[in-house]
Amino acid sequence: MDTATTLDKGHGRRERRTLRATTALNEYLDWPGVAQVGQVTCQVDEDGKRTEATRSFITSVPRTVAGASELLGWVRGHWSIENGSHYVRDVTFGEDRSRLRTGNAPQILAAFRNLAITLIHRFGSSQITATRHHFASCPQQALALLGFPKGGQQ
Repeated sequence: MDTATTLDKGHGRRERRTLRATTALNEYLDWPGVAQVGQVTCQVDEDGKRTEATRSFITSVPRTVAGASELLGWVRGHWSIENGSHYVRDVTFGEDRSRLRTGNAPQILAAFRNLAITLIHRFGSSQITATRHHFASCPQQALALLGFPKGGQQ
């Protein structure tokens, strides 16, 4: 068992993350390419209350390439990207307020939201809301980024 722990303090919170990874389960799993199995436990103390969450994972990365410490860094990086992406999609585009829940519509709208975020980044802006409002008032610029001629007609 390989173990790593981080402790972060800030904004009135204290977060302790512990990652445990093992190769001992590899032979028991019917999972192609499995090299390590792990578990991340996160304890957050805030305002006198403690919450705890545990997530498990399987990776094809061998321990010789990434031990528990490296894996913990990767897991944290993944969730910061995931949380940042969700925040933009939810707060800026109101994804959680959408009433479309069935069929292909939720996936199609998610693809359009991702396209809009990509266009904003291509435009060179990190100000998602302001740039979204700019493109709403100047849609020809958004269409030009997609390669459409002026006016959006081909």
